[in-house]
Amino acid sequence: MKKTTPPDDLKGHPKMEEPLSDCQFSLCSVPPWIIGSRGFNDNPGPLRIHGVRTTHAHFFSQLDHLSTWAERARIFQDYMAVAFHLHQWRKPGDPDGRLSLKHSYLRFLRGWLFDACSVEGAVMKGWVESRMGLPPTYHRGRIRGKDSRAYLSYLADRMGGSARTNAIFSQLDLLYEFVQYEMERRDPGITHITLFRGIYDFAEHEIIAQGDNRKAVVRLNNLNSFTHDFERAWEFGTFVMEVKVPVSKIFFDGSFLHAGILKGEEEVLVIGGEYDITRRLV
Repeated sequence: MKKTTPPDDLKGHPKMEEPLSDCQFSLCSVPPWIIGSRGFNDNPGPLRIHGVRTTHAHFFSQLDHLSTWAERARIFQDYMAVAFHLHQWRKPGDPDGRLSLKHSYLRFLRGWLFDACSVEGAVMKGWVESRMGLPPTYHRGRIRGKDSRAYLSYLADRMGGSARTNAIFSQLDLLYEFVQYEMERRDPGITHITLFRGIYDFAEHEIIAQGDNRKAVVRLNNLNSFTHDFERAWEFGTFVMEVKVPVSKIFFDGSFLHAGILKGEEEVLVIGGEYDITRRLV
C-alpha cells in the first residue's frame, strides 16, 4: 500500500519523526522491530517475558487446577499480595488499604484508566518499552525525539511513578502473563480479537499509509486503550478505529475484572506498533 495524502479532516497534522530507536531489545524471545510490525500482527506468536512463568511456576500450576474464573482471579490477587509483600503496607487506621494500593499494580491500572498521560500511565508505557522494546510515541504531546519536551515529561513521570513502589514492573510482568494464561485457557485456538477505539483525530498516532478514506496503516502508541464494544467506542470520538489485534499483544482486558478487582472497567490495553485499521463511521 503506497503512502498518500491524509483525508481533509486529517490534513495539517504534522508528520511524526521515526520512533526512538535506542531501546532495540526486548525481554521476550521476539525482537521489538518484529513485535511492532504488521507482519507479526498478521502471523502472531506468543510473547513470553523471560523468566516470569518459571519464577512463578507454582502459581501457574495452581491455576491449572482451578475450574472457574472467580477462583483464578482470587488466587491471582492473593498471590500478588504475598509475592510482592503488598499486604505488609496495610497499617492500622488504613482500613481501605490505601497505602498498600500505592505500591500495587491496581494503582497503575486505575491511573491509566483515568488518564493515560498520568504518572501511572507513564509507568505503564515504560513497562512496554522495557519489556517489548517499543518506545512511546505520545505522552502529553507527540514524542519527536529524545530532546522533545514530551519525551522528557514521560521520563520524569516514569521515574517519579515507579519510585517508592514495590517492584512495579515485576508486578506488571505477572499481570501480563496471567492475562495471557487466562485468554489461552478460555479459547486456545483464538489468535486475534477485533477491538474498537474512538478518536477525534490522529493527534496521538502516525499515519504510515493511506489507501482510501476507510483503510490506513497507523503506528499506535506503545500502549493503547480499546474496547470490545463498538457502541461504547463512540463515546470517545467522532469516528471509530476497528483493529484486528493479536491475542499476544493484549496486555490487559478489563472484562476479566468482574470478579471484583476493578469492577465495571472494561477497557482493553493493547501493545502498539504498526496496525492496519479500518475507519468506521457507522
